[in-house]
Amino acid sequence: MIPTSTVSRPVEIGLRLTGIWPNSSIFFRLLWTLVMGTGLIFQYHYLLVHFSIKELPNLIDGLSTTLPYNLLFFKLVVLWINNRLFIDILTAMSNDWSEYSNMYAMIDKAILAHRCSKVTIGVYSTAVLLYSTASINFRKQTNGNCRELLIKMELPFEFCNSPIYEIVECVQFVHLMAVASAIGMLDAFMVTLMLHIGGQIDLMQQEVEEIYLKNNKYNFPATILRSLINKHHKIIAFSESIESLFSHIALMQFLSNTLIICCIGFLIVTSMGTDEGIRMLVKTSFFYIAITLEAFIFCFAGEYLSNKSRTIGDAVYESVWYTLKPQDCRILLFVIMRSQRRLTITAGKFMDLSLEGFTNSLKASASYISVLYAMY
Repeated sequence: MIPTSTVSRPVEIGLRLTGIWPNSSIFFRLLWTLVMGTGLIFQYHYLLVHFSIKELPNLIDGLSTTLPYNLLFFKLVVLWINNRLFIDILTAMSNDWSEYSNMYAMIDKAILAHRCSKVTIGVYSTAVLLYSTASINFRKQTNGNCRELLIKMELPFEFCNSPIYEIVECVQFVHLMAVASAIGMLDAFMVTLMLHIGGQIDLMQQEVEEIYLKNNKYNFPATILRSLINKHHKIIAFSESIESLFSHIALMQFLSNTLIICCIGFLIVTSMGTDEGIRMLVKTSFFYIAITLEAFIFCFAGEYLSNKSRTIGDAVYESVWYTLKPQDCRILLFVIMRSQRRLTITAGKFMDLSLEGFTNSLKASASYISVLYAMY
């Protein structure tokens, strides 16, 4: 089936259920605010109660689940506040599809975006299933020790005895699955935006290839020139809108993922050679992959946009611009000059997102792991 939009159906449904999609009910925003806010209060209460070097592994385990909650809540608030900018981005994408819906570049990028969306959401769902399977304690309470919850929280009521414990676990599992799906959906949406703008750049390159000599005269259709300039302007405006919407999100993503990867790595290292080693490996291995994938997606998006924007200038330069009239050459020269200032996504205007930044994040996480292990 030929897609009619770069945004896949799972991503659209997720955006609607989180209250981000245009004209979504405010009920979803209130529901997410209430659920996420309440959960974070209980989680931070747990961290404060167990804040001790003696309980460092337990503290790190709780922190590794609290930080993703924090990050998701921050993303939702930013997207709710900037809903007008989000609508402008969707409108631009819709206009592009109405104008170039039959172009192979658009269809190819849309199919790839739909596949990436399914894989991204699937990775997070699998991580939740493995994490939950390894975390839930099915054995009954013994020696007065309360069984641990799936998500470490300090609840205001007694939950150790059955069936309250099982009910709380089920509620936490559904909540965790919803949070993981929302995180995967937002990451998939970022991939969708990058592939859409990549398709627009490919279309512009095709228009550049239409520059040619006709009847051995220096003819250059004004319609092609106009279309070329308008297309370049739309690409730049679309990129700036993405930068404005995701700049602060990317900054929090970069900082949070560095700490989360550090926490999960610490749990894996300290559990090696212990009775809990296998269980902890099953619990955290796919979780580690999912968090690393999240950091990689944002950094790859910045790298992809930067490299793709450079190809515009290369395509114009490799055309037969030197055989055109001087006034047409000067206009194309401006396109080359503008494309030299590459498009990018920044982390809060402090740094460009790139694969180099991704490797630096992993290096920093490894350094923090060694510090925590020395303290332990």
